[in-house]
Amino acid sequence: MFVKAIERIKSTQANQKSKQQFLAMYSSIFGGITTDPAAMVIPMDDHMVHRGHGVFDTAAICDGYLYELDQHLDRIIRSASMAKIQLPFDRKSLRRILIQTVSASNCRKGSLRYWLSAGVGDFQLSPVGCHQSTFYVIVIQDDSPFVSKGVKVITSSIPIKPPQFGTVKSVNYLPNVLSKMEAEETGAFAAIWLDGEGFIAEGPNMNVAFVTKERLLLMPQFDKILSGCTAKRVLTLAKALVREGKLHGIKVGNVTVEEGKKAEEMILLGSGVLVRPVVQWDEQVIGNGKEGPIAQALLDLILEDMQSGPPTVRVAVPY
Repeated sequence: MFVKAIERIKSTQANQKSKQQFLAMYSSIFGGITTDPAAMVIPMDDHMVHRGHGVFDTAAICDGYLYELDQHLDRIIRSASMAKIQLPFDRKSLRRILIQTVSASNCRKGSLRYWLSAGVGDFQLSPVGCHQSTFYVIVIQDDSPFVSKGVKVITSSIPIKPPQFGTVKSVNYLPNVLSKMEAEETGAFAAIWLDGEGFIAEGPNMNVAFVTKERLLLMPQFDKILSGCTAKRVLTLAKALVREGKLHGIKVGNVTVEEGKKAEEMILLGSGVLVRPVVQWDEQVIGNGKEGPIAQALLDLILEDMQSGPPTVRVAVPY
C-alpha cells in the first residue's frame, strides 16, 4: 500500500505543469534532507497545518549565493517569538541547516523557503501537547526571469490584518490569497491595502513605494505592516540615486491615497517581484502610464546587489 501511495504521488507530481522544481527538503521530524519530492511531506497533526500556528520566510538563490539570508533569518526568529513558537535549534544551527539544504539541492537559481511550527502532537487548539517545535526547509528551482513590465493594481476590499498579525510573517495568508484573487478577477496584478486610518499600507505579498513629482521616494512605514527585507534594502540602495541627483530625497511615513495616485511612479517591492512598476491604480493612470526611470534604476541596483553586493547580503553556498 505504501509503495503504491509513493508511486501515485510521483505520478501526480510528474503531471503537474509548473516552472518550479522542488529539489531538496529538510525536516526536523526525520532530522535530515531528502531530494525525493515524494518524501517532501509534513504530518497532518502539525499545528501549522490544522491551526495555522506557524511562521515562514524565504531567501533568493542567485548564482550560488543566498541573498539577504541573515536578514530573512532574523525576521523569522522575530516572527516566531511573536507567535510564541520556541526555536527547535539555536540561530547558528538554523542557518547551517538552511545552507546545507541548498548545497544538497545543487540549485543555483531559485528560492529557499522555510517554516517554524508549534510542532506535531495532536489536533487540539493549544500547542501544549506538542512535544517540540518543528523546522522545515525546501529549495525551489525557478528559472523564470524577473519581469519589469508595468502592471495594474486595485484597492483591496478584503480587510487588512490588524498590526499585531500584519507585522508577523505567519502562515495565516487567507486575507492575502483573497486579496490576490480579487485583483486577478478584475485583470489586475495585485490589490493594495489601506490601513485603519485610510493610509496606504501594502500589497498581498509585497510593499509599495512612490516617486513624487518632486522626485521624493515615499514608502509607508512598517509599524502596522510586514517589514519587507527587499523594501528595506531598496531604501538603502536608493541613497545612491540621491547622490546622483536622480532622487531629491527618501521618506518613510504615512502616505495618502491621493499622494499615491498623483505620484509620478508607483512601485511594488518584494522578494518575488523585486521591483515592479505600476502603471495604473484603479481607474487612475500613474504618471504617464509607462514604466518610470526610478523603478528601472532601483531594479538595476537590486540586481547588481544580488550579483555583486557585500558579504552582508550575499552568502556563498558550498556545493
